[in-house]
Amino acid sequence: MIVLPDDELLAKNLSTVAEIRTRKGPVLAVTHPGVAAPGVEAMFEIPRSEAELAPILLNIPLQLVAYRVAQRLGREIDQPRNLAKSVTVE
Repeated sequence: MIVLPDDELLAKNLSTVAEIRTRKGPVLAVTHPGVAAPGVEAMFEIPRSEAELAPILLNIPLQLVAYRVAQRLGREIDQPRNLAKSVTVE
């Protein structure tokens, strides 16, 4: 999956998509409506918002996909293996 916001780096991100496609990799994109992304197999479109909110809103579908994949694979979602938790006390 690739996050393709409609910003000043869109052309560079599209060249990355082209590189993935030349290596026969599947590409799923999370993007804004109206973004033309050749070579992308599926797109999740997120409504446009303020530029400061875009990174948060574009990542929500990635979290949902990770959640659903973990569910289907039978992984423990609330207590993942090898997750190190640390607390810093000042």
